[in-house]
Amino acid sequence: MVDRGATPATVPPPDDWPARPELILALNRTGSFDWDLTSGRLHLDPCALAVLHVPPDTFHGSITDLTGRLPRTDASRLDAVVSSALKDGSDSYAAYYRVRTGDGSLRWTYTQGRIQRDEEGRPCRIVGIVRDATEELEQAGPRELAAERRHQTTVVETITAALAHARTVQDVIDFFKDAQAVEHLGSDLLVLGLVESGRIHLVAEGPSVHFIPGTRYTRIDDNFPMSDVIRTMTPCFIESRGEFAAGYPWLWERIKDIGIASAAYLPLVAQARPIGALGLLYREARGFTQQERNLFIALSSSLAQSIARAMLFDQEHDIAEGLQQAMLPRRIPDVPGANIAVRYRSARMGRDIGGDWYDAIPLPGGRVGAVIGDVQGHDTHAAAVMGQLRIVLRAYATEGHAPATVMARASSFLHELDTDRFATCTYAEADLTTGVVQLVRAGHIDPLLRHTDGTCRRLPVSGGLPLGLSAEFGRLDYPVTTVELDPGETLLLFTDGLVEQPGSDLDEGMQQLTGIVREGPYELQKLADMLCEAVGERVGEDDMAVLLLRRQGAGARGGGKLQQHIAPADPEALSAGRHMIRAAVRAWGARERSDEIELVADELVTNALLHTDGAAVVTIRMLPGPERRVRVEVDDKSSALPRRREPGDSGVSGRGLLLVERLADVWGVEPRGGGKSVWCEFVVPDRHHAADNGPR
Repeated sequence: MVDRGATPATVPPPDDWPARPELILALNRTGSFDWDLTSGRLHLDPCALAVLHVPPDTFHGSITDLTGRLPRTDASRLDAVVSSALKDGSDSYAAYYRVRTGDGSLRWTYTQGRIQRDEEGRPCRIVGIVRDATEELEQAGPRELAAERRHQTTVVETITAALAHARTVQDVIDFFKDAQAVEHLGSDLLVLGLVESGRIHLVAEGPSVHFIPGTRYTRIDDNFPMSDVIRTMTPCFIESRGEFAAGYPWLWERIKDIGIASAAYLPLVAQARPIGALGLLYREARGFTQQERNLFIALSSSLAQSIARAMLFDQEHDIAEGLQQAMLPRRIPDVPGANIAVRYRSARMGRDIGGDWYDAIPLPGGRVGAVIGDVQGHDTHAAAVMGQLRIVLRAYATEGHAPATVMARASSFLHELDTDRFATCTYAEADLTTGVVQLVRAGHIDPLLRHTDGTCRRLPVSGGLPLGLSAEFGRLDYPVTTVELDPGETLLLFTDGLVEQPGSDLDEGMQQLTGIVREGPYELQKLADMLCEAVGERVGEDDMAVLLLRRQGAGARGGGKLQQHIAPADPEALSAGRHMIRAAVRAWGARERSDEIELVADELVTNALLHTDGAAVVTIRMLPGPERRVRVEVDDKSSALPRRREPGDSGVSGRGLLLVERLADVWGVEPRGGGKSVWCEFVVPDRHHAADNGPR
C-alpha cells in the first residue's frame, strides 16, 4: 500500500529533476528568438526554426529569411501588431498567425515578445517565444471559433490591421482575392467593385468559382445592389431570399443556385465621393442588428480610406516614375562594336522618385562612354539634380576630356549648384577596337566583369570622393583604373539598389549578384531582365539602375585615342599606363613592334616625371591614312625642351632621346600653351598581315 503519510522529502526525485528549461520548452514545442533591432540580426533557436518550419540551412540571421513563410494577410496583421507596440511605448505584444509547412499546409502559431528600449525610450531589442498553437485552437471547438470569426468587432480590427500597410490598389485587391479573406470577414462569399470611368469594375470575388457572367463591368444606373449603394452612398442590407428576389430579380436568378440567402452591401466613400462597394454574402438568412450595421459601416469606412490612400499612392507613383523616366535617356544609341542593355526600376516602397541614372555616350574613334550614378535622396530635387548631372557628364565626355577630368569637372559643377546633395558615380570609357576600358569611380560600387565562359568577378576600381564632396574638400584627383575587355565579355555597372537588402551587408549582396550573373543567360537583354526580376519581389526603399556593356567580336575600324594621367610618385598610374599601351598596340596588330613602343613610351614618361615638376599625360592613338602608324604623345607642364646629349662611357643619363631616336621611325617636340608634348610614331605592319599574330 502507498504510504499516504509520506512527505515529499522522503520520496526521492527523478535523476533529471527538475527538468532544464530547454527541455521543457522543446517538449512543449516552444522556441525562443532574439531580434536586435539596431543591427537587424535575428536569432532563432532550433525549436523556433522547427515551429516556423524554416530549414536551418536557409536561415542566415535575417528577418528577410522568413519571407514567404506566412500568408500575406497574416504577415500584414503581425507586422501591424509589432509596429503598434513599438510606437505606442508598449513593453510586450502577442499574436496568433499561421505559417506554411513544407507541403504547403498551414499551422497556427503563437508568438509573444518583450520589447527592450534604450535610455531615450527607443526600441532596440525584442526577446520572445514562438510555439505551435494548432492543437490549442482546435480544442477550443468549431462553434467557439465560428463565433469568434463572426464577431464583427474582430472583423473590423482584422481588416484594418491587414490593410494598414497596403500601399497600392493591387495590394488591396490581392487581400480580397486571398482564400482567407472570406473567413476573416465572417461571410460565405464576397464581392469588391471599384468605380472606373463611370462604371463598376468587379475586381475581386470569392470564391472565384461563383463568378456570375455579365457582372465584371456594370453601369452605376443598373439594377444591382452595388449600383444602388454607390448611387445613394448608403448601405443595403438584404435579410432573406424573398427580399433578394424581389429587389434584384435578374441577379437573383443567377445566384439562387449558389445558396445565397442574405447579404450586406457597403458603399466605399472617401472625401464625400463613392469609389466602390463591398458585398458580404451569407448562405443563411439572417437579420442585421443595429450594432452589426454600425460595425459594418465602420468597416466600409476603414476600407474606403485604405483604397483611397492606395489610389493616391498609385497616382503619385505613376507621376513620379514618369518624371524619372523622362530624366533618363529616351533611347540608347547603337554603338558599332558594342551591345548595350539598360534597365531602371523604381522603389517598391515609398512614392518618391530617386536619383539613379544611366547613360551611354558614343565617342569618336570607336569609343563609348558608360555612366551609372546615384544622387542622394528620393524626391523631385534628387531627380532634378540627376538630370543636370547626366547632361554635364555627357557634355564633358563629348568634348574629349579624359575620364578623370570628366569626373572632376562634374564634381565641381555639382558643388557650384545651389544644393546640399552629393552623388556617387562610375564612368567607364571603352575603346571597342582595343578593348581597353578606363574606369573612374566617385564613391560608387565596384562594377562586375562577366567573362565569355560565364564566370563573373568583382572589378576593384580605385575611387575618389563622391561628386560634390571632392570639390568641397579640394580633392579632385580621381585615379584611373585600366582593364581589358575581350570580345564577348560584359561590363556590369549598377546602383546599390540592385545589391543592398535590409538586414544584409553589401558584400553579401555582391556575392548574390555575382551568382545570378554567373548563372544568367548570355543574351544581354535577357540578362538585364533577369536582374530586374531578381529584385522584383524584394521590398526596398531604393530604386535601381543597371547598364550592361558587351564588347562585340569586331570593333570599329581604326584606332581610338587612349589617355592616362600619371602623377609623380604614383606607381599604380605608371603601371596602368604601361598596361594601356601594351593592350592597345597588340589589339591594333602591332605586336611585332610592341616591345619597342612600350620601351619608348616608358622612357618619355620617365623623362617627364624626372625633369619636370608636375604630372605627365601619355596618349596613344592609331593615325588614319594609307600607312598604319601608332603615335605616342607625352604631355607635361614644362616649357623646357628636351636636349639630346652624348653620354660618356660611364654616363648614366642622356641616353633616353638616343633610345627614342633609334627605335621610333620619327619623333619630335610640340610646344603647347601650358607646356609641351614629346611625340613619336611607329610604322606597323598591315592589319591583315598581322592577323595571325594578333591576340588570341
